[in-house]
Parts: sequence; C-alpha cells; structure tokens
Amino acid sequence: MNIRKIFSYIIVGLLAVALIYIGRGIYYGAKTIHELLAENKQLKEAIGRLTAEDQIGYAKVLSQETKDGRSFTTIKFVETARDDKNKKILEKECTVEGDIVHFDALIVKFSDKMVMDGRERAMYLWRRVYGEKMTPENGFAIEQAGTEPLRYNGLLQKLRMRERELFWQNIWELANNPDMLKDYGITAVYGNAVYTKLQKGFVYIFKINASGQVYPEVIPEM
Repeated sequence: MNIRKIFSYIIVGLLAVALIYIGRGIYYGAKTIHELLAENKQLKEAIGRLTAEDQIGYAKVLSQETKDGRSFTTIKFVETARDDKNKKILEKECTVEGDIVHFDALIVKFSDKMVMDGRERAMYLWRRVYGEKMTPENGFAIEQAGTEPLRYNGLLQKLRMRERELFWQNIWELANNPDMLKDYGITAVYGNAVYTKLQKGFVYIFKINASGQVYPEVIPEM
C-alpha cells in the first residue's frame, strides 16, 4: 500500500470522527425545551435542590432631593447569595421620581410533576426597578432577561452549556406567557411587583416565602 492510499485512509477516518462529533453537537443543540424538561433527570434533581428561601436582597435610600418642584429618590438595590445572606452578588443604583418604588420579580413555581421528591419548589427572577411615574417597560433592569441569574449560578452545573441556556431562555419567557410550560408543572406568578414608600434611614429587606410570595421587611439602618 503506497503512502498516498494510507494518507487517504487517515483523512477519511478523521472526517468520520469529525462528523460524529458534529452530529452529536447538532443533536444536543437541536433539543427543545420540551425534550429537556421531559427527559433530563439531572435538571429535575437540580430543581429539587431549591430550598424554601428567606432573604433574597435589600434596598436602601442613598438620597432624596427636590429639583424644579419634583422629588427624586436614589436607591441602592442589593441581591444576596442563596447560601449567605451577608454576601452581595449584585448591586444596582438608580434614581426614580417620587418616593414610591416598585421592585418587579418573576416567580416561577415547579409542581410535583417537575420535582422528583413530590414537593413543590419556587424560584424568582429579579426583573426591574421603577418609580410610580414610570411604566414598567421603562424601568431599570436588575437581571438580564434570558441569562442565568447570579443567585442561581451553579444550580445547573451538571447540564451541558446549551441545555442551561435553553432552560434559562424559556424560563424568562414565562413573563410573557405564564402558562407556556404548564404541561410540565411549571407556571409563573406574573407581575409579582412589590412596591413601597421609601424613606432615608431605613433598610427594606426582601424575603420570599414557600409559596413564592415576595414581601419587604423594614428595619432602621444601622
């Protein structure tokens, strides 16, 4: 067998191996959210690791002032880690007109259809902050829609990157269609916006209960 034939066989073999890997990539890339939710045991195990959450962040007033007869409030919003409420994972500052501020979160609930141990779970996605004189669409974004929220970083680490991206993209879409994934036991409590009148000298701690309801607790700033 001459060198040219040997070289040709090597090229064919390399092409075959490449096609196998490309085919696998296309298969995993083409997976739909329905296939992922129905078939992926690791995803269900990850959702089962969600626990009843308590503190999920806080806000405090940095300044309140009046300009041209209009009042403005500047706040700092902080999101804290799942395993350490003293650890900051996200900070945002924004100024809104007035002193009543809305904090908008999308609550996602998983029924026993989706959770392997049969117990319901919930997660939240912070969406935006806006004042009473603003429309929600013009509010200040907290987390970027379609991406993995910082608080849930690592929750789906056993899934492939494409599967993680697919999951988060579709979960965020529940804001537009709360019942999109209800056949899999996943629904959204849409428009769970907490609003409160803010005053300098206080800290507004946000908590979430087992049913997915977000509420503020007000304490004096130390």
